[in-house]
Amino acid sequence: MNRRQMITGAAAMSAVLSSSAHATGADRSFLEITTWRLHNSDEDQAKRVSDYLEGGLFPALTRAGARPIAAFATLIGPDTPTLFSIAEYTSLGSMQEVLSHLGSDAEYNKASQTVGSGPGMPFVTMESSLFHNLAVLPQAVLPTDASSRPARIFELRTYQSQSMAARQKKAGMFNNGEIGVFQRLGMRPVFIGESIVGPRQPNITYMLSFDNLEGRETHWKTFGSDPEWKKISAPAELKDSQIVANISNIILRPLAFSPMR
Repeated sequence: MNRRQMITGAAAMSAVLSSSAHATGADRSFLEITTWRLHNSDEDQAKRVSDYLEGGLFPALTRAGARPIAAFATLIGPDTPTLFSIAEYTSLGSMQEVLSHLGSDAEYNKASQTVGSGPGMPFVTMESSLFHNLAVLPQAVLPTDASSRPARIFELRTYQSQSMAARQKKAGMFNNGEIGVFQRLGMRPVFIGESIVGPRQPNITYMLSFDNLEGRETHWKTFGSDPEWKKISAPAELKDSQIVANISNIILRPLAFSPMR
């Protein structure tokens, strides 16, 4: 699926966007997460894609009015090596405008030619998914202290639900307390969105950041025993067995130029 096809699919899904509590917030942005699947070879795919993101795509997105959020490499997860790039758009309309700008951006087109001009393939495949942020975090939260501390690790979590109604209930939990618990405990939510284009739907995907792997383990243990979280998750109809069919997570590390680090 190319990006223009993705816009068409997203428009067709617009009726779904009211599924969560507080879904009427006009300031809820859209996030595009692109997965760059690579292989280890003399083609040096990781460097080629990283250079393209840093010197080509991210500057072009900024010029066109989008906000590059992050560039990551997989630290712990399947199908490595893999890179991830994340971009934020204020609306589906603005996303379409950005795509139009990219088509006429000479510097971006030059970078696109460069990444494909080396030996073999620059990557195996790229896969994009589109998310509409929940009202509790209407835009991605970028750090303000990135230059004064070591880079963090990031956990990308996907909660796949049994049905649209089940996803609505899980979105309500996030909007009405669960993200607040993360914030209070220092688990640093970065974004949380409902998938509107992409695999394993219906799902909610979100990201947390931690100082290190040890800190991640400590925070999740604290979260599991937190009284407020136990109260939020106590109703029988909100148990994972009722509203979360599967949970997957990937641990990521930021690339050197990533705004999110």
